[in-house]
Amino acid sequence: MRFNTTKDKTQSVSFEQAVLKGLGADGELFMPVDIPPLPLDAIAAMKTMSLADISLSAAKNLLTDSVPHTVLEDIINDSFTFDVPVVSVTERISILELFHGPTLSFKDFAARFMSRLMAYFVRQADRKLTVLVATSGDTGSAVAQGFYRVPGIEVIILYPSRKISPLQEAQMTTLGDNITLLEVDGAFDDCQKLVKQAFVDPDLAGKLWLTSANSINIARLVPQSFYYFYAWSRLAPKGKPVVFSVPSGNFGNLTGGLLAKKMGLPVKKFIAAANANDVIPRYLQTGEFRPQPSKKTLSNAMDVGNPSNWTRIMDLYQHNLESIKDDIYSQSYRDADTVATIKQVFEKYGYILDPHSAVGWRGLEDYLKQSAGDTIGISVATAHPGKFPDIVENAIGRKITIPERLSACLNREKCPAKLSQKYDDFKAFLLHHL
Repeated sequence: MRFNTTKDKTQSVSFEQAVLKGLGADGELFMPVDIPPLPLDAIAAMKTMSLADISLSAAKNLLTDSVPHTVLEDIINDSFTFDVPVVSVTERISILELFHGPTLSFKDFAARFMSRLMAYFVRQADRKLTVLVATSGDTGSAVAQGFYRVPGIEVIILYPSRKISPLQEAQMTTLGDNITLLEVDGAFDDCQKLVKQAFVDPDLAGKLWLTSANSINIARLVPQSFYYFYAWSRLAPKGKPVVFSVPSGNFGNLTGGLLAKKMGLPVKKFIAAANANDVIPRYLQTGEFRPQPSKKTLSNAMDVGNPSNWTRIMDLYQHNLESIKDDIYSQSYRDADTVATIKQVFEKYGYILDPHSAVGWRGLEDYLKQSAGDTIGISVATAHPGKFPDIVENAIGRKITIPERLSACLNREKCPAKLSQKYDDFKAFLLHHL
């Protein structure tokens, strides 16, 4: 399996090179040169398979000859050690709960898979790999936990000051060891910009071995395709068309679903549910892509004004807007919609949503109202509601139980360093720290 960037199709690299580079030499994102389809009988067989077996089947198909079968099997078995329930809430809506991992976020899937994959790739290296990560919320905590004390790897995480929840901050700033946190005086887009600049800086290239664990790294998207196959397989016996609704910020999670579709997953539609950061809904309506400064919302992990993974989606569909619209429906929602949805779903069904998952539910609910009656939907729940207690409790009017692993980290000392938005300051930190 070979990979090239969304811009340069004349040169390709191996999967290992794509993972360890993070970005191409042109500063663009890696994508598979070809996406081989899974045989129909292999997809049908998933109806009775476990998550680990489904993941291995999809991984072998996508990563042909890139990683030995036994290594992939070990990585998958060591990474996905938690439940992935598909909960039926109504006759037409089920919820894919992706928040049962160590940090109670869907990003545990990719972070754990990626950390073990990178550890395999650098196992014989004579220098350390440095992972740079920009986070708008749950990516940082998942990466911090997933890479904690992984040999041969240092991790530096940048996050926007005062723009993530206290629990999210505590989960990633209290570890130490090989995990370093930088609290940036700016928004997520400023953090992302600093990381991207570092990757194309020739001064750093000769001194540091850099890669990324953001969704700009192709290794983040590969495991995110697995659970779409798994969720579909649990509902496939109903014999009805299936749609997925995905809370979307930087669009990595949705891109993972689209990779699964390109491999043959029979999905009727993807709903890209956005918050007030509505660049993509507006693009699909007008055909004009206009990045904007990110807006702070209650669903903070989705506060992205220039989603980097959209270039991957454009690449998948060869920049054909109509083809994209055939597979993706997108709508945006304001904070008032988010709160109302949390309240409504709890009062009507007794189910508690976090703010991000509430945006996904609302998008699915609106889509199903205008679609054929036999269509069923899977709403992707990306975070445990206990990570956002103030928002959720205010919406439902009662206290919720916060898992012990969350509350425990609030009692540990935080250890981030402060950083400006200036690239020169970030560069100086990297050269001095490493």
